Amino acid sequence: MKNKNTIIETAKQTIIAESNAIAKLVNFLTKDFEDAVKFIHNSNGRLIVTGIGKSAKIADKIVATLNSTGTPAIFMHAADAIHGDLGTIQKNDVVMCISKSGNTPEIKVLVPFIKNYGNKIVALTGNPTSFLGTNADFVLNCYVEKEVCPNNLAPTTSTTAQLVIGDALAICLLELNDFSSKDFAKYHPGGALGKKLYLRVNDLVGKNELPQVAPNTPIKDVIIEISKKRLGTTAVLDNNKIVGVITDGDLRRMLKDNSDISKLTAVDIMSKNPKTIQADAMAIEALETMENNNITQILVEDNTTYIGVVHLHDLLKEGLF
Repeated sequence: MKNKNTIIETAKQTIIAESNAIAKLVNFLTKDFEDAVKFIHNSNGRLIVTGIGKSAKIADKIVATLNSTGTPAIFMHAADAIHGDLGTIQKNDVVMCISKSGNTPEIKVLVPFIKNYGNKIVALTGNPTSFLGTNADFVLNCYVEKEVCPNNLAPTTSTTAQLVIGDALAICLLELNDFSSKDFAKYHPGGALGKKLYLRVNDLVGKNELPQVAPNTPIKDVIIEISKKRLGTTAVLDNNKIVGVITDGDLRRMLKDNSDISKLTAVDIMSKNPKTIQADAMAIEALETMENNNITQILVEDNTTYIGVVHLHDLLKEGLF
């Protein structure tokens, strides 16, 4: 049994070896890479990505990245392709074949059929002089000297290299497509990631009460308003404009500092110039403002009109943490 130090050392060596191999990939970026990106970008079809074994799993992940960043892509398993799935490929599609050796039997059978259909082939291979490399229209070289596996057998470094080149391809296409964070949100509507990109303050504020008092409101009525609206705060309005805010904390400090509160009004204890946010701001901006100012509520305005409060709990419920 290996001791813990040996295990950690092996893990470190694995990470270092793979990172060194990945760094060397920059030396293999040729005009073929640039031409492939431009051709895919200008194509009226989709990018079909195929492979066998571990390369197929990398192909599937690359397809997911492409689709989520604005490049239509479809995964096609190389073995399935030669057993009925070739119909996946349409006239204007570009096909990217992934293979470390470039000489796997399934790829050698598949490539001639793709060429007969007239589709362009992008080879993502560690062997540009292989059958795949020499028959492709564009060659993306992902050569690695050896696998990090001590037996130099298990696909490890080579599949990582494939993945990195796939990411580089996807990001280049993303930039050519001027793919923005708003576009990204369209493809990621679910979960916290999507909400960070599309959820706005206005989507939250309407669910809450609208606590408000005037500057001359007696403290008793201020306490009733804060308790009734259950947001731990109230805006102080003068001529429908926000002039202050009173929170539970302000009430506690008032009780600590004053033995007689019967003559106090809202203006006596309110915090002036409170933090506010516009209704059309992103919800994540509200969270950042709260965190930066160590507050748990923020007043919301539509231009200069007070329309409500967003509480930290509202953001927690939406999973923005």
